[in-house]
Amino acid sequence: MSIISPAEVYHTRSSGQPCLCLDVRTPTEHRELHAEGVTLLPLDQLNVERVRKLRTDDRPIYLFCRSGSRATQAHDQLKKSGLNDCFIVEGGTEAWAANGFPVVRGRKAMSLERQVRIAAGLLVVIGIILAQTLHPYAIGLSAFVGVGLIFAGLTDWCGMGLLLARMPWNQVGATCCKTS
Repeated sequence: MSIISPAEVYHTRSSGQPCLCLDVRTPTEHRELHAEGVTLLPLDQLNVERVRKLRTDDRPIYLFCRSGSRATQAHDQLKKSGLNDCFIVEGGTEAWAANGFPVVRGRKAMSLERQVRIAAGLLVVIGIILAQTLHPYAIGLSAFVGVGLIFAGLTDWCGMGLLLARMPWNQVGATCCKTS
């Protein structure tokens, strides 16, 4: 896996060397905070053809997400398709901002991770209440959520997060940010 520090990306860009910086987070996350000059290409819309259209030469591709997980998934997908000069920006957008590099700030939004925790907790409580008041087998809802959280922790893939990312409150207008 190819990992690069935010400082290395910043110095590459500052020196005028060509590179393609892709933000693979959701549009809502991108609107809230993103590295200046990145192009939004959400992970669920990532495909090699779109990347090749954006990349007009052999310049390296730097992948940003919140902290590294989705950039790793994007990296693996692009590598399998033959794009070998992809790099994961270590620590993602959070590290970029923490280093004081130029960012664009927009309207605040609740993070997808926080939304998943709220939804998972709510579903567990609902399962318990239904098991106590309706039918004991309703406890299966709580068990299902628990297994889903374990799976997400082990695989770094969260179906609930992907579902929540598609919800209307997590969508933004096309004018909020630069998209591909």
